[in-house]
Amino acid sequence: MKSVKVILRDYSSIGTNNTNNLIDYDIRPADNELGRDWIYALQTDILQNSKHLEKNYCFHGFPYSKRNLYYLCGQLNIHIYNINRFNSTGAWQDAGLKPYILEEHFYPEAVRFPHNYPIGRIKDPQGKVKFLGLQVKHNIMNRLHNHFEQLQGTVENPSKYFVIATSEIRYAIRQLNNLCHEIETLCLSERKLETEPFWVRPSQITTFFKATRFNLKDKHRKGFRENGYDREFGGVYMHWCQIGKTLFEVWRDEGAPVLTNSICEAITHLQYYSGEFDIEWGNTVTKDTRSFHAEFMDQFVKWLKQNNLNSRDPKLSLGYLKIGQVNLKKSFGTTNAQEIWKILGNYLDIYKIECGKYSCTYDYRWDDPKYIEKQIEELK
Repeated sequence: MKSVKVILRDYSSIGTNNTNNLIDYDIRPADNELGRDWIYALQTDILQNSKHLEKNYCFHGFPYSKRNLYYLCGQLNIHIYNINRFNSTGAWQDAGLKPYILEEHFYPEAVRFPHNYPIGRIKDPQGKVKFLGLQVKHNIMNRLHNHFEQLQGTVENPSKYFVIATSEIRYAIRQLNNLCHEIETLCLSERKLETEPFWVRPSQITTFFKATRFNLKDKHRKGFRENGYDREFGGVYMHWCQIGKTLFEVWRDEGAPVLTNSICEAITHLQYYSGEFDIEWGNTVTKDTRSFHAEFMDQFVKWLKQNNLNSRDPKLSLGYLKIGQVNLKKSFGTTNAQEIWKILGNYLDIYKIECGKYSCTYDYRWDDPKYIEKQIEELK
């Protein structure tokens, strides 16, 4: 099976004629049906058709990124302003919809507790207690994600708000979700950098506008039972290409609630695959190598049983589907995560992707105003 080569560019070289300052890494696809189907979709759907790479939603959790918390919050406020202005035109109301106004304003202290709180964690008689310093404020982030779900809808059933919205407002709605997740991963990595540097969790989410979604097969779903929620350094995983919360996210973020009908309506189990992919750039966390992860998963399984759900049911989409592995030694000359982070940190821009006879070059940057115009045009 053909390997995938991802070529990265030094961010300081963007906008110049310098294409010498490039690095690349190779992905070995998994030797199974999903690995083969992913490669086919990547080649014939994404690369052959030069689909637009979503560069403003690509590298997450790299603590020294130019996309810092001030920048991300500022972008959120711009999109909220645009959505509220559109609401004031009466277009949604004329279609019989209720007004939709977002009242939140975002800044670093609104989305997480600041540095002047104690940072880290201690143990008390009941278990581990986390200090508040640099912790994400889940309530406001959950409200933000709920706004996105209400305004966007699902892949199969777009919200009427989204259908009526202009391309510019559809773009703004989409960014509510993208920025929500990017903020959460950045906050996690910045806290880990101060408390447990080994556990900084950088990752890569490689998504494309209008990527075709294909129905997952039963053979594909076996990967959920084989991999579960294990994540390996350099592991390549199927991108979650649909909208909605998972059972795991509800358990983790909402305090292990009893599953009511209203909660279940917001939960989606993965139904599709595409040529998109995610890469785990954090150190390996598996049940076999990390006891804390095994304990965490045991608690999750216990909660599923309490809600009459079978943790071995592949249709519940519990976990991540592994579709490949970065050849770390060949690509970077080392398998040490901290050394690879140093290398990647200066090259957080995908310049080109190659696979067999297919390739596509992405010679644009996320902070160029014309890039936003291009994304809005893609949404028309």
